Amino acid sequence: MTALVIAEHDNASIKAATLNVVTAAKALGGDVHVLVAGANAGAAAAAAAQIAGVSKVLHADGAQFADGLAENVAAQVLAVASGYSHLLFPATASGKNVSPRVAAKLDVAQVSEITKVISADTFERPIYAGNAIATVQSSDSVKVLTVRGTAFDAAATTGGSAAVESVAAVADSGTSSFVGREVTKSERPELTAAKIIVSGGRALGSSEKFNEVMSPLADKLGAGLGASRAAVDAGYAPNDWQVGQTGKIVAPQLYVACGISGAIQHLAGMKDSKVIVAINKDPEAPIFQVADFGLEADLFTAVPELVKAL
Repeated sequence: MTALVIAEHDNASIKAATLNVVTAAKALGGDVHVLVAGANAGAAAAAAAQIAGVSKVLHADGAQFADGLAENVAAQVLAVASGYSHLLFPATASGKNVSPRVAAKLDVAQVSEITKVISADTFERPIYAGNAIATVQSSDSVKVLTVRGTAFDAAATTGGSAAVESVAAVADSGTSSFVGREVTKSERPELTAAKIIVSGGRALGSSEKFNEVMSPLADKLGAGLGASRAAVDAGYAPNDWQVGQTGKIVAPQLYVACGISGAIQHLAGMKDSKVIVAINKDPEAPIFQVADFGLEADLFTAVPELVKAL
């Protein structure tokens, strides 16, 4: 039994989400191989070979993989899939773009966002916005899985000595082309990688107040800035700050929720945080039910006082 992890990378290095998937793959009990499909991605393949627990790296190199087009990456996965019992993808935008295509071509059911490996064919995954955990057993000959990274520790980036094997790259599918990319640049940590996150809700009232109140706290803590869906929909914060079921799933060491009531969709995205601090003037706010520390106070008073104290 051998599992293949489809690496997420930038052609120069392996992205953090891949490390969590490797840990999930190791829990299956067999060998773990990693596929790096990229353009001039030798450095990424070499980095994958250093990951603890990886026994082989498959390196497919071609210009058609430069921008990670799902059609081309899926075709490459299918080209090498015959030797594997499990195909694992990160449950990221990229992974979730490729994995359903692979599952459909293999005519198997995808098991999405697994949070625990019980056995080689049985997994746990959250349903109903995380309010229930489903145990799923798959009888498919090949298991196609996406892995929720927050549920698994990251594998060590050093200590491995896997062989790197070059494999033939599939031809460009010709069904899609890369047009452009708009990248949001920020000096703050990216939400899914941040160890501390400070989030604001609709109670902040405006984008000006959001920045005025939340930014100093984030700067003091060296934290990433997040927001509830309500705050994003109201235009107080950009879309890529949204934490929740329809935003980003995060599990930092510290999560500070300011003026966030704790709707079920938001809790689904952050309740795995190690320590949760909630500041809200409503004592009945659902966020207090998951908070390790709760402060019943007006955030416009409490947050500036907290910044001063820090």
